[in-house]
Amino acid sequence: MTEKQKRRNQLIQLIISHGYPKEFGIVLADELKTEKQMTRMIGYLLHADPLRMEDIVDEMLAIKADFTSYRQKKIAEYNNSAYNDLLNRGLEVSDSEIHKS
Repeated sequence: MTEKQKRRNQLIQLIISHGYPKEFGIVLADELKTEKQMTRMIGYLLHADPLRMEDIVDEMLAIKADFTSYRQKKIAEYNNSAYNDLLNRGLEVSDSEIHKS
């Protein structure tokens, strides 16, 4: 069993232990696609003691938004680095690169 599968099962069991249906846990686990996202949700469930299903869903959405924001930041950093490299090197192509095609 992979770590991701272990986290998924742990998340589902925590949801059940809070008195919610197993199906709710399965949906949460499916929405939180990475092991890190599931680990964050597990931490929330262990420490926040949510009383309402809406609070759990809000936390899930916040975790997903953080992941999306982080991903977009990394993409922007990569693109900025590539653009700066282009500016530093210029668009000139050497003669050897022209004759390769």
